[in-house]
Amino acid sequence: MKESILLKSCDMFLTLGFKSVTMDEIASEMGISKKTIYQHFSNKNSLVEAVSLYLFETISCGIDSIYELDKNPIDELFLIKDFILKNLKDESASPIYQLQKYYPKIHKSLMAKQFEKMDDCVVGNINKGIAQGLFRMDLKVDLIVRFYYAGMTSLKDVEIFDPTKFGSKMLQTVYLEYHLRAICTEKGIQKLEELLTNNL
Repeated sequence: MKESILLKSCDMFLTLGFKSVTMDEIASEMGISKKTIYQHFSNKNSLVEAVSLYLFETISCGIDSIYELDKNPIDELFLIKDFILKNLKDESASPIYQLQKYYPKIHKSLMAKQFEKMDDCVVGNINKGIAQGLFRMDLKVDLIVRFYYAGMTSLKDVEIFDPTKFGSKMLQTVYLEYHLRAICTEKGIQKLEELLTNNL
């Protein structure tokens, strides 16, 4: 039952937002009593925290699986983008924004975990790209990782990127292309153009 509550809550939070969904609505949607939810999660805060951790672990495992495919680093980044969008839906309700505004401690902890994961992944990705001649050799890797993370994080800021005007898929695709054009060699640009052409 606990896992069912977690999965349903995750789906509803991502669809409607962490703040917008109430415990009553989750119970009603599942056809159970609110008391049943409280047997597994002491309050909404603990449920939000559990859902955030579940999402992080699900996405982390998926990213690890993509890296195990041993694709070239440009393909890897696009596969990861698509995987994350699939698991976070299109975020039309801006759940990450709501998480940051109404559950700041949980958001801060999640961001720290995300940065640690992204740091490992993007450093590996960049180093592999350099070794394969797809990324420039003169890159300051630690700085590029932070640029990339800061950019990806800022895409969630609804005050800058209004979700009614810019969908998550379009934003992330454009940002990823922007990032790659800045770090690719000519060989890498050719690979990127080929990938973009095939995905149109």
